[in-house]
Amino acid sequence: MITEMGYLIGDIDMWTKEERIPMENDPELDGKYLGTISGDFVKVCDNLREASYQIRRRGFDYPIFPMCKEEQPVGLMLIEKESMGNTWNYYASFLDEFVQRGLVEEMFRQRFIETYKDPDEYCCLFVIDQQLTRFLYIPYPED
Repeated sequence: MITEMGYLIGDIDMWTKEERIPMENDPELDGKYLGTISGDFVKVCDNLREASYQIRRRGFDYPIFPMCKEEQPVGLMLIEKESMGNTWNYYASFLDEFVQRGLVEEMFRQRFIETYKDPDEYCCLFVIDQQLTRFLYIPYPED
């Protein structure tokens, strides 16, 4: 479902071995918080779009970009915070790594694929923060 800010928040539940990662629309999700994510995303979106293309070109489907204000182990560092005026670190990953790490259980792989949005139009972010840990699809700005 598209929020009033144009975001898509995943519409299925994913479970890990240790905790549940919500993927359903959350009416309580703070618009101001999404605004801070969006403001940061705009600064790096061209780099993320190119990285998404390169990941897919190399044969890895379903690019995912973990973003976190602190360092974290999922994916490879792509854009360090403050390097482009951004306040988040961005990492490059893909679905297979998420399955290997148990962030997406194998039994939910197909459901994830079915809900994955067109990577030419949407960026799949995995937001890791104290307030929020979830997948978030943000549309790339139109050229």
